[in-house]
Amino acid sequence: MDQSTVKVYTVNGPAAGSSSSLPDWLTRKRAAKNKGKRAVREQVESTIELIQGFEFPEASIKVKTTRDGRHAVATGTYKPQIKVWDLDQLSQKFERHSESENVDFILLSDDWTKSIHLQNDRTVELHTQGGFHYRTRIPKFGRSLAYHLPSCDTYLSASGNEIYRLNLDLGRFMNPLVLAGDDILGVNVVDINPAHHLLAFGVDGNGSVQFWDPRSRSEVGILRLPRGRLVSPQDITSVLGVTAISSRSDGLSYAIGTSTGHTLLYDIRAVRPFAVKDQGYGLPVRTVSWIEGGSRMAGDGMVLSADKKVIKIWEKNDASANFASITPASDLNHVHHIPGSGVLVTTNESIQMGTYYIPQLGPAPKWASFLENITEEMEDQSTRSVYEDFKFVERNDLKSLGLDHLVGTPALKPYLHGYFISLKLYDTARLIANPFAYAEHREKLVREKMDKMAETRIRAKKEPGVKVNKGLAEKILRDEERARKREERKKARKEKKAQEGAEAESSGSEREMDVDEAGGEERTTLLNDPRFTQLFEDPEFQVDEESREFALLNPSTVARKKNGYAKTAVEEEEDESDKSSSDGLGNSDSDSDSDGTGSHGSDSSDANEMAPAPSGQYGQRHQRQRRVANVKMVPMQARAATGSRGVDKNATFGQRRSGPTTSRNTQRHAQGHDDTAGPMEMSWVPSSTSKISDDDALVSEGRPAKHGQRRKGVESFGAGLEKGGQEDERQGNEGERKGRVQRRKGVRSGSKNAFRRL
Repeated sequence: MDQSTVKVYTVNGPAAGSSSSLPDWLTRKRAAKNKGKRAVREQVESTIELIQGFEFPEASIKVKTTRDGRHAVATGTYKPQIKVWDLDQLSQKFERHSESENVDFILLSDDWTKSIHLQNDRTVELHTQGGFHYRTRIPKFGRSLAYHLPSCDTYLSASGNEIYRLNLDLGRFMNPLVLAGDDILGVNVVDINPAHHLLAFGVDGNGSVQFWDPRSRSEVGILRLPRGRLVSPQDITSVLGVTAISSRSDGLSYAIGTSTGHTLLYDIRAVRPFAVKDQGYGLPVRTVSWIEGGSRMAGDGMVLSADKKVIKIWEKNDASANFASITPASDLNHVHHIPGSGVLVTTNESIQMGTYYIPQLGPAPKWASFLENITEEMEDQSTRSVYEDFKFVERNDLKSLGLDHLVGTPALKPYLHGYFISLKLYDTARLIANPFAYAEHREKLVREKMDKMAETRIRAKKEPGVKVNKGLAEKILRDEERARKREERKKARKEKKAQEGAEAESSGSEREMDVDEAGGEERTTLLNDPRFTQLFEDPEFQVDEESREFALLNPSTVARKKNGYAKTAVEEEEDESDKSSSDGLGNSDSDSDSDGTGSHGSDSSDANEMAPAPSGQYGQRHQRQRRVANVKMVPMQARAATGSRGVDKNATFGQRRSGPTTSRNTQRHAQGHDDTAGPMEMSWVPSSTSKISDDDALVSEGRPAKHGQRRKGVESFGAGLEKGGQEDERQGNEGERKGRVQRRKGVRSGSKNAFRRL
């Protein structure tokens, strides 16, 4: 049978294979809080508690049901105690406490009223309906016990090679059974066959099973396990022992569990096993049993074997395949199958005992017939990951909430890779850390709801655009455009080569076909790849351009945006110059230079104009920087030099230039120079200082500066404009070496000068 089709339902205790079950300390705390007759037990969401109070304070050891099927008896700790549950009422009947932990027990009657218990302090106790009845002791520490009903003998195995006999009819010990063999460390288990009452003793040390006849009290045979199949050659010194035995009701078949994690099936008439099952963990097998009667789809002849990690149910004729496999959340101590049903009861190293229901294994028992009606609801259960009163947080979450100082205090319970914290404390700390968390969450929900409602409106169909990371989308489009142009150029070159000859033409046509086919297919990019749709739609994927990671991946982009500027100062000046030239508000470089050539022949601007133009990238940048900026033309008052005569201080520079005609002006006009033909207006960015040198005064009066007296590092632009000096030279050298990153402030800029005729 396919294991995936077998359903296993957890009807008590932690879910099988669940890592999110409630920890023991939380279960213990809830149990202590709900003490009292009228207390209502808290029900964990998405779980079923089939039997009320089916648990022990610390751990459970053994569990069995009475032969009449109406009661369940179990032992556990701590404190050592015995509990009895009434299955008809699905509730606990009573509990008793003992002085020592229980190792094994046997129900002597068909109900719970008479039982015998083997304790771990070599004590044997007899209990009746009224309570504790009698106590006795055995010479060595006991390991297992069995009751032979016809003779009223109780067989108790211990750490030696002796089997003690306690006759309950006579009330005294009988002569013990002594097993033959020097390498016997003890007897782990005692089994009595229900068909012919043959005794089977599982020996620890030599890996054998000894069979005894209770009538003659003598050995009738020894079954030695195949050590070569069970123990690897590397573990020669390891001890092989029998840890569990179960005899079938037919009287011929035995299931034997070993300390190596194997289960062997034997026919009493053969010395070789007809089936071997490996649990897979290498741990001692703690329980083996035959599942008979009441099976539906599985058929008879099923075997149950369990170690402390896993429970496996498999067919006796096919040990390689599992009918069902159950992995509890805690270590197992014992597994009991309720006869004639599909219910398994387990004891484990946790507070709650486990109960599992497998419909394919058998029907539900009479006292839990409603299980068949609620299995469909149990299939829809979802495993809890967050508990009702506690929140699981990691160490990083504690640090963000400011609660990392509570590590090591009772406020935090370590669990797995984090801690459990009270839900009230968590909510309070989160509110203090971010008081607007609820408002932001509510605003986000409202915004999502409004966006969803807006999508249902009737509106014109628009092409889907990019909502976030528009810069990245533009870069991808530019890359696609460049790639497309490269393909076109490549295609053109191949077409040109194809025309040179017939052979080249045929090969070129094939390449052309490949290019066309490749070009016809849509390129897969981030924009059209459905795996990256959220990258351009979800705001959570917005690229943070201010982060350090972005700066390391895009250093040039970050450098351009330094100090809040998207462009450098030179690029901004170039853009403004291009704009002013396109608007037609300023004159060209040639016009402005020609205006100053006639009257200022000795100016340095003439030398710059006559010099050959620089070439290369620097020359292009130099030409762009000489463009006239778009500035407002404002009439400027001309200032005369100290001691000058005949100069109107209130006249503009253009009015002064168009003043009384002198013989010199007449002569220049006759030679074809029209620089004084009409008034002229000039505008420039003024300097931060008003100090004017003598040369500036001469230039302002229309006279050239003295020849050969130009200052070093000073560049003159005509009309009294100059740039340079020690400070300018130093700034210029730094600009040439590192580049300018912001606008010039407080200095005159030659690129902003403009001349216009009135």
